[in-house]
Amino acid sequence: MNVEAQALEPPVEPVRRFRFTPLTRRRWATFRAHKRGYYSLWIFLALYLVSLCAELVANDKPLFVWHKGGAYVPALVAYPETAFGGQFETEADYSDPAVQKMIADNGWAIWPIIPYSYKTIDYDIGAELPDGPSARHWLGTDDQGRDVLARLIYGFRLSVSFGLLLTVFSSMIGVAAGAVQGFFGGWTDLLLQRAIEIFQSLPLLYLLIIVSTMVQPGFFTLLGVLLLFSWMALVRVVRAEFLRARNLEYVRAARALGLKNGKIMFKHILPNAMVATLTFLPFVLNASITTLTSLDFLGFGLPRGSPSLGELLSQARNNLNAPWLGVSGFMVMAIMLSLLIFIGEAVRDAFDPRRAA
Repeated sequence: MNVEAQALEPPVEPVRRFRFTPLTRRRWATFRAHKRGYYSLWIFLALYLVSLCAELVANDKPLFVWHKGGAYVPALVAYPETAFGGQFETEADYSDPAVQKMIADNGWAIWPIIPYSYKTIDYDIGAELPDGPSARHWLGTDDQGRDVLARLIYGFRLSVSFGLLLTVFSSMIGVAAGAVQGFFGGWTDLLLQRAIEIFQSLPLLYLLIIVSTMVQPGFFTLLGVLLLFSWMALVRVVRAEFLRARNLEYVRAARALGLKNGKIMFKHILPNAMVATLTFLPFVLNASITTLTSLDFLGFGLPRGSPSLGELLSQARNNLNAPWLGVSGFMVMAIMLSLLIFIGEAVRDAFDPRRAA
């Protein structure tokens, strides 16, 4: 009976492991062979990872507090002053010497490497603002007494996150519009092309000025306004690829088999068109970050007080006697954009069929 039961049981299929195709392995090898782009990718990821943990690197709240036998994490949880023996029910001000003394008398605290957040104002600076680099502020302060290094870390995270979101959403819209134009052609291509020309002729700066007078510019507000115009960057590339591929043999065979247009577009033609699209994405990200920085520099970007690189460069223009502001902002922008350019060059070589690993 056991033998018959085993014979009736279906055979167990072996576990399939995910493996890269030979083409993908060749592209990765070509990318790694481009040493400048390969190391730039890891450096950029390391810097962005540090900026994502900015609250653990630069913060005016302790990372951990041990007080009267209890553990507290002020960097993540807001505690009232009464939790440490104070009199106020509001959140404790850990930069207050009185609060620091209450913690020190009954426990200890672990502070971040930089004990300042991007919006922390150091009122104990005796010098005239902006104050130069010192042991207290490694890269000095701005004209409001805020730590420059802390604002650079938060500003790097804000700029890269904004650029990534804008690049992802604009690429999705641009790829879809270019695919529809190139696949259907005719009147569809003509009408969409005229609409793109109208969008490109609109003055972006004037529209942002009008929007800023109507609503308070914020992160998502600015993202939505820029998304209305930035999606056209990849339309021409995708449109050209679809125009070239729509009359190839495998597309004709798919039509003869009765496949729907959407399945032909996004399952068969789009993977081939994405080769040219992916090579442009690092440069689109570069342009998105530059646009945000330019708008902040002109005063039409993020709200005042945000950790913006453009706002720091604007302060450097207004305070020529504080060269550390301009040097710090310029170096961060130069390093960030250079790394993205090097990564884009490596991606372009990896997807170039004429290059081999």
